[in-house]
Amino acid sequence: MHIWRFEAIGTRWEVATAHAVPAERRRAVTELIAAFDAAWSRFRRDSLVSSLREGGRVAAPPDAAAMLSVYAELGRATEGAVTPLIGTALEALGYDSGLSLRAGRPVPAPAHWERMLRWDDAALTLAGPALIDVGAVGKGRLVDRVLEALAPLPGPVTVDASGDLRVRGGAIRVALEHPYDPAMAVGVVPVADAALCASAGNRRAWADGMHHVLDGRTGLPVRTWAATWALAADAMHADAAATALFFDGGAGLADQWGVHWVRMATDGRIERSPGFPGELFTR
Repeated sequence: MHIWRFEAIGTRWEVATAHAVPAERRRAVTELIAAFDAAWSRFRRDSLVSSLREGGRVAAPPDAAAMLSVYAELGRATEGAVTPLIGTALEALGYDSGLSLRAGRPVPAPAHWERMLRWDDAALTLAGPALIDVGAVGKGRLVDRVLEALAPLPGPVTVDASGDLRVRGGAIRVALEHPYDPAMAVGVVPVADAALCASAGNRRAWADGMHHVLDGRTGLPVRTWAATWALAADAMHADAAATALFFDGGAGLADQWGVHWVRMATDGRIERSPGFPGELFTR
């Protein structure tokens, strides 16, 4: 097994392959990630989404239709809690481009975001001031794209972006990290030709109870659920489901998509989807 490790989009990546990744494939992956970051990173002043923060119209970047169509489903299922216009709310709480981590007054995301943000194959249009953040689906989408770029490689491939991962042509067992003690696991799950994504309030947390999973309707972090895990055919839907599971309606959407899931409440209770293929160590 060959391991290729690198840093990108603010996180650590690990690509495990049966054979060493050739130089031209590495370049293709590096260029793919750089283009995605240039389009979608709200932490870059020169990114496409930063250029739209006062509104405007630009050529639609790759992945716009795929990701925003999933956001439309997320928004309907969670009654507006999950939205791609959450960027300003994150900035208001200190999760800004400079990572000031100084929480100010909460700012709800614009309601009915699909009236403001329009997209098709040609253009991406924002009708007024807002900041796009595709954190609910973006890393999963990029994991899928990186795996696609490695399609010519023979044998099993695992693409792991710090816990959001997808496996092709093989199987691995993954521990479900306890959100209150990273040295412990709440269970394990086999991942075979599938994707597993997780989200937790203890990751990207700061100040007094601030974390990155916000309810777009209030601009405040969610408090009911501590961690979620979603197992799907592709990483984008696993990533999306992991976010949706923090809200009412999320479990129903995951079931509709055929996604297996686990979520742990802040009081320690655990729920799982019927037929979840893993083993849980707590009730």
